[in-house]
Amino acid sequence: MRPIAEYDPMDRARFEGEIVPRSEPAVFRGLVADWPAVRASKDGPEALAEMLRFAATDEPFQAWFAPPEIDGRFNYNADLSGFNFERKLATIDQLLDLLLRQRGDEKPYSIYAGGIPIRKHLPSLIPNIPVTMLDMARETLISLWLGNRTHTATHWDQSQNLACVVAGRRRITLFPPEQLKNLYVGPLDFTLAGQPTSLVDIDTPDLETYPRFAQALETAQRAELGPGDALYIPAMWWHDVLSLEDFGSLINFWWRDSKPPLLTPLNALYHAVITLRDLPPKELAAWQNMFNHYIFGDNGDPVEHLPQNARGVLGKRTPELVARVKKMLTEALRQP
Repeated sequence: MRPIAEYDPMDRARFEGEIVPRSEPAVFRGLVADWPAVRASKDGPEALAEMLRFAATDEPFQAWFAPPEIDGRFNYNADLSGFNFERKLATIDQLLDLLLRQRGDEKPYSIYAGGIPIRKHLPSLIPNIPVTMLDMARETLISLWLGNRTHTATHWDQSQNLACVVAGRRRITLFPPEQLKNLYVGPLDFTLAGQPTSLVDIDTPDLETYPRFAQALETAQRAELGPGDALYIPAMWWHDVLSLEDFGSLINFWWRDSKPPLLTPLNALYHAVITLRDLPPKELAAWQNMFNHYIFGDNGDPVEHLPQNARGVLGKRTPELVARVKKMLTEALRQP
């Protein structure tokens, strides 16, 4: 696999002017090496755990637990009717106890908690995790990830992402958005953690069942990250994350360039499935042309011939416009 391009830590102007517009992943070695949490992790998991306990509240969050047999690979069960793990509530303190207790076990239970909102669960940590490369005045979701040797299936995120390793090593493999057709994605509306995931085991792919995955592998980029390293993942890039040690921690920053409110286009996809997919071919092609014209801008600005006051839902997006459209959709969806 092609290695992900690496850069020295840089200032915000260069990151926003050079890296982000490329929409390509980028590794920044040592970007957060000076974080107190990273320095503590180099003294061992116990030192980092002590710091996290001090910063944590008693507010529980959802964590994943599974028997040793899954070997850290959280996924669906055999017939995709459920999952191979259980979700249970835990606090930072409880999760750290469980992780530390299992260190060195040849067959540990798989434990994983992802996307723990730091502002809610470890608020005093915020001043100690600065990233000058990012615009911290922008609306940003900052999250903590904790676990042992776990494997997160290939998935995408709607937001841009800067993932910073705090403890342990992580191997991250990325595929560009256009590889969707080759990744054999599971159910759209029955997911492990909100986003659809690939059904292919990236390390031992069954190419008889998933033959096009070989084409995806030709485009894959991969990096192994250690404490202090960071990876920029552009929005919508598919990524597979493998934690390589029996205690791992990561902090990530999610942000979007679009203006709030941050609505997910995945809901539009759900709606399109039930309103468009089964139309007659010619009618479907006409709607494809409609979307290309109004949404994807194939023919330029579709409302440039209309005055501002007559552009309706295609006018400038404002909170008032969003509220009006949501009301229209809500009323339409209530119809039998």
